[in-house]
Amino acid sequence: MSKILVLNSETVPTKKLKGTSIGLGKNTFSLEPLPPFRLEFTVWALRRRPDNAIDEWDGKVYRRVLALEDQIVELGVTQQGPPDVPQLQVEISGARITPAVKKTAIAALNHLLGLQIDLSGFYRLAAQDRNLQMLAERFRGLKPPRFPTPFEALVNAIVCQQITLTLGIQILNNLAYNCGEAANGSDLHTFPGPFDLAEREPGELKILKLSRQKVRAISELSRAVVDGQVDLEKLSNLNDDEATTRLCQLWGVGRWTAEYVLLRGLGRLHVFPGDDAGARNNLQRWLRLKMPLGYEDVHRVLAQWRPFAGFIYFHLLLYRLAERGII
Repeated sequence: MSKILVLNSETVPTKKLKGTSIGLGKNTFSLEPLPPFRLEFTVWALRRRPDNAIDEWDGKVYRRVLALEDQIVELGVTQQGPPDVPQLQVEISGARITPAVKKTAIAALNHLLGLQIDLSGFYRLAAQDRNLQMLAERFRGLKPPRFPTPFEALVNAIVCQQITLTLGIQILNNLAYNCGEAANGSDLHTFPGPFDLAEREPGELKILKLSRQKVRAISELSRAVVDGQVDLEKLSNLNDDEATTRLCQLWGVGRWTAEYVLLRGLGRLHVFPGDDAGARNNLQRWLRLKMPLGYEDVHRVLAQWRPFAGFIYFHLLLYRLAERGII
């Protein structure tokens, strides 16, 4: 077992290691997202907090380490061109960059950053509503991000249950640095997969500031995936109600966690996690409503924009980050 290291926002390295990359494979190529696209907005919707050490953003380059085709590689993405004529420059580096790795990297970035999602329907809807139009114009170019896998989305949700998002991000950093893998020449780590977490003893995970209940939820989930008892990839074949029911059968998973996975893991843009207190507060502030919103109130308020309720969730997240001066 590797040594457990508990990190906080002060100790997590956030700068790329200096030095040469002798012996490392590299490949640079371009991607053209469907316009409009702004890398900055999309990455912040994925990161959520400045101390996220899994999805790194230095104001220009987005960096992420992924396991692709049995290789651990680092992806570096920069945007060239304005939102209406976007082009991304991608550098992929690792031990051995094969055509298959490059192909998988392109698919992963399309998935992570929503590069090919057509949002023309959203902008048409926004043009008919003053409130939504102002929000859409403020963050024009945002694409809906997704976690690389439903497993990562589910673990993210479990970790962040009933704690501040800032603390949740720190715990996720700890998981990555202790249970994930680093690419050659990189200071970033992969987010751990089910095989990485299934072998961990409960005590090892508790040291990373996880509660006993969350340790059980993550451990049981990981072992069930490894043993083939749970196939999270099949959730995409189910409708919302079926997927929610299937997720809620897992230990430690309730309605908020399930809806979070539907949006951030399965990319269902009509799903707004109505039990998310922070998201409800963001919605209330945006619409200048006097009364707090409950779960049913959220869906009633969003009914007129329902096909894109989840996309509004991402916009409101950016709205709040902007209020705090983070973006």
